[in-house]
Amino acid sequence: MAQSVRAVDRALDILLCFTREEPTRSLTQIAESVQMSKTTVHRLLTTLEIKRFISRDKDTGMYRLGFRIVEMASLVLQDMDLRRWTQPYLKNLSEMYGETVDLSVLDGSHVIYLEVIESPRRVKLAAATGQRLPAYFTASGKALLAFAPTEQVEKILAENFAEHNGESIPTISRAKEDLVKVVERGYAISEQEYEEQINAVSAPIFDSEHRAIASIAIVGPSFRLSRERLPELGESIRKIADEISREVGMTALSAIAAKTRNR
Repeated sequence: MAQSVRAVDRALDILLCFTREEPTRSLTQIAESVQMSKTTVHRLLTTLEIKRFISRDKDTGMYRLGFRIVEMASLVLQDMDLRRWTQPYLKNLSEMYGETVDLSVLDGSHVIYLEVIESPRRVKLAAATGQRLPAYFTASGKALLAFAPTEQVEKILAENFAEHNGESIPTISRAKEDLVKVVERGYAISEQEYEEQINAVSAPIFDSEHRAIASIAIVGPSFRLSRERLPELGESIRKIADEISREVGMTALSAIAAKTRNR
């Protein structure tokens, strides 16, 4: 039993040695960080890679956290009930502008809609809750991709472009420039990119460590959400997303504090 616990402890030390400042590390760097032999570290990394907690770049030999971490993080988000937090904000936005408002998260190379508040107007657009769309061709997806790791962004862009049936597909470099603008503005814009005559603006929701975990968007027909009007809507939705982000951070810290007190 003691040996099994020790192995788990060592595996967790390896996972925890990756940071925002050092998202990729070599075998030697990991071994030095956790103070284990390379043989032991390599054995543990192999197991973690099989389970998709770690991924290894075949060209450089560098290691990084795997997508299983993202999948497990999504379970935490469900437990924290992001939909419950955001619903009042989404309803207020929909009432304020009379347009459809939605909440979404990344699901592989797509965005999946967790909540949709439909516009009260006759002419409207509303994605169905649970619907998945290619991330880059939606404002919601761009808002999340702009703050995602480079490797993940490149993989998603390649998959999105491969399945896109539109006439004009940007280059990877052009798409990356677009995402840089999202970071600079604080919100993303989509002008008739997935469907004709449909525009949208979206802003990311950040967790306490400033990771984009979800996005909220205003969506509507282009004759109402005109190019001239999009910046105004973008600034408004960015402020709302920032308010939600602060609530997410404060709640997470409160939960951690409560768990610490109960130990």
